Amino acid sequence: MKLKSYFADTVEEAISLARREMGPDAMLVNSKRSNAEARHLGAYEVVCASEMEPRIAERDKAKGLFGSTPPAPLDRLSQDVSEIKHQMERLALTLARSSTGMVGMASDPELANAFATLAAAELDADLAYDLIGKLGSPFRPEALRAELGRLLTVNCEIGQAGSQPRTVALVGPPGSGKTATLVKMAVQYGIASRKACQILTVDTLRVGASDQLRSYAAILGVGFQVLETTTALARALDDHHQKDLILIDTPGLSANDLEGFEDLGDFLSTYPGVDTHLVLPASMRTSDLKRVAGQYEIFKPVKLLFTRLDETETFGPILSQSIRSGKPMSFLTRGQRIPEDLEEAAKDLILDLVLKPELLSERHFGTAAA
Repeated sequence: MKLKSYFADTVEEAISLARREMGPDAMLVNSKRSNAEARHLGAYEVVCASEMEPRIAERDKAKGLFGSTPPAPLDRLSQDVSEIKHQMERLALTLARSSTGMVGMASDPELANAFATLAAAELDADLAYDLIGKLGSPFRPEALRAELGRLLTVNCEIGQAGSQPRTVALVGPPGSGKTATLVKMAVQYGIASRKACQILTVDTLRVGASDQLRSYAAILGVGFQVLETTTALARALDDHHQKDLILIDTPGLSANDLEGFEDLGDFLSTYPGVDTHLVLPASMRTSDLKRVAGQYEIFKPVKLLFTRLDETETFGPILSQSIRSGKPMSFLTRGQRIPEDLEEAAKDLILDLVLKPELLSERHFGTAAA
């Protein structure tokens, strides 16, 4: 909508001027006698409105056809062509990287079966092609396991090495199981080991978010505090420096909530001795794991902790995320039992889950840990 004032000795003359310039659809918005400063322009001031000034529209159209600025459809076409080009370049790169593996699969059925196993486990496609290309023919199952084991890293240390107290922070999206996992850690690495334990939470976003954790702390007989700022968190960490184990719970944040929590991320990544684990559901798809992990980089987690292994039958995505990010796996959880369903990540277990998913059973969890 364009508004413009026109001055003339009569209202009708001013409206006529407006319609000559703005077009026949110009609408009268207001008319009044000119003030003293503008009276030399005309006795009346008339304000008219139009969707677009025709002369400007014609000028912009001409500029789009003959000037330096391309019309909007050409902009969109250019963007589409650029995206297609990018996708073709990525496809060409993938094919070039995987050509050795594809040739090997064509000549060795066992190698093709190995690739099918990795694909069924939903391992990242580029990673699967690279692995098959490195193995070559004839295929040996132990070679595939050894190569995956070389790429996978695990670190089940609670807290940073040499730091006292051992301090662990859990970050992750809503519903990932941070609170339940934190309680399992408190029991398994605090109470069961007769260690003095303190639970801190900075989850003040949701109403009653701390109530469940407060109840657990009361049942376990461990200290508990709700903190609203990083300053309060720093003070609490100093106050409890004599404890053996400090566990920090954080709010579950969606993508829209993450903005504004950079201060907490900076604090956790720079405060001495804080060991930050990114908690992710194993049931997430590969693309979702990658997206969420990227969003949570503001917390600079150093380890990956995967929950809900009982809710999926494919474990390639968690292995892919660990290898792709260069972050070791720390713990795995399956189920709601406390603390039995918390398991230290072990290479053999993870490789079995990816290469032999039928081995997912109680002997891997709970009873074995107990």
